[in-house]
Amino acid sequence: MKSFLQLTDLAPERLEAVLKRARELESAPVNEALKGKVVGLLFMNPSLRTLASMQAGVAQLGGSSFVIQPGAGSWKLETRDGAVMDQDAVEHIREGIPVLAEYCDALAVRCFAEGKALTADLADPLIKQMASLCPKPFVSLESAMAHPCQALGDWKTLEDYEIPRKNGHFVLSWAWHPKALPYAVPASALQMAVQRGMNVTILRPDGYSLPAPVMAEAHALAARSGASIRETGDPKAGMEGAHVLYVKSWAHPDYYGNPEAEAHLRAELRHDWCARESWFATARKDAKLMHCLPVRRNVKIADELLDGPRSVVVKQAGNRLHAQKALLMEMLSNRRSA
Repeated sequence: MKSFLQLTDLAPERLEAVLKRARELESAPVNEALKGKVVGLLFMNPSLRTLASMQAGVAQLGGSSFVIQPGAGSWKLETRDGAVMDQDAVEHIREGIPVLAEYCDALAVRCFAEGKALTADLADPLIKQMASLCPKPFVSLESAMAHPCQALGDWKTLEDYEIPRKNGHFVLSWAWHPKALPYAVPASALQMAVQRGMNVTILRPDGYSLPAPVMAEAHALAARSGASIRETGDPKAGMEGAHVLYVKSWAHPDYYGNPEAEAHLRAELRHDWCARESWFATARKDAKLMHCLPVRRNVKIADELLDGPRSVVVKQAGNRLHAQKALLMEMLSNRRSA
């Protein structure tokens, strides 16, 4: 596997092998599977968990890494084809990506959505272009439309807490946020839950459905896995029998790239769309709370929930380390069974 841009890039048997290895690595975290290997990390956007977990994981596997943050210690990168480079960007990805590949055995890149035009971001062109320019194994650490490493860690989290695949009820809920956020995490969380074969409820206010292409892909996956997908704006009905609530915010698709126009809709939703313990009234008694982090406390999720026994957000973040190590071994190690 040369590129990991979406969770579906891992064939089912390889996905199961990666998950199994992630569990093994949690128990025995240090080995030399990547001895002599170098992983390049290109971060075009900020990070806490993703950067730290990748660097720690490579080190625990006996490898080394370097970090490039364009504009902060390195040249700014131009990404547009045909650009006249007479502004502040002095390096183009057409040279920059192949050059970085000369120095490493795998390249992992984080590049957020541009957030201007929905059609453009849905195509996820930048991460795909950079993957095509890289002759070495390539890992997406979040792009405009996907966060596959997060989804891989989330899958392991569901397994850790014995959340059923078939007939497991996964609720993906919108939450209020002061800004309109992109679709990478909710799209990948939906894809992950559907691939597991779960019954998925998308809990969201009127108008905040995920974009039609995201839903179409999810329904196609559901047809193959036996999953189901429904949508509702009623937390009581949506949470009935839920095994897990996964909270995230995203933009209104009709106002994508125009947050000022969306602001009046968003303002009216602030009070009702902060997740609280009361949301779990109809859920299973042992239902869990998940969130990819960072989270705005008492904005998206109340303290009572984040600090309560349902919350598995720290364990979920920890699983990024184990899952990413297993993925790197799958892509780079000659000893996949190690």
